Amino acid sequence: MREQQEASDDAVMTRIGQAIMLLHGGDREEARNRFGALWSEIGEVGDPLHRCTLAHYMADTQDDPGDELAWDLRALSAVEGLSEERLSRHQEALEVRAFYPSLHLNLAADYVKLRRPEAARVHLDRARAATDVLADDGYANGVRAAIDRLERSLRDE
Repeated sequence: MREQQEASDDAVMTRIGQAIMLLHGGDREEARNRFGALWSEIGEVGDPLHRCTLAHYMADTQDDPGDELAWDLRALSAVEGLSEERLSRHQEALEVRAFYPSLHLNLAADYVKLRRPEAARVHLDRARAATDVLADDGYANGVRAAIDRLERSLRDE
């Protein structure tokens, strides 16, 4: 029974990954359509890893900053229900708290777009505070650089 559940989980992550590839390939509309269909299947109470991943990328397909914020808030809400045990079944070396720098950075960027600098600073501070968990690799360095850029941008305003 557990093996069937894990295979099903992998199938959902595969489908999310396929939509991510469409997004990165420039087909935002088709990616948004696929993410929307998946969200309809898994819903607000589905697997937290699926919801977090899907909402995180669905935000990137949005044209309206308010919609982008709503999806990024869904991603943050989902990760708060994600257990280390569940995450380790997907990727052993990753910790749940490693999600927070990027999630808060995205929220900060959303609030900048919505001209809400105080809210942006709150999430930027949370993103910066959470970076201690990140490794010293290209991904982590990219997140730290993005935090630095957004901090400079907010300072300049």
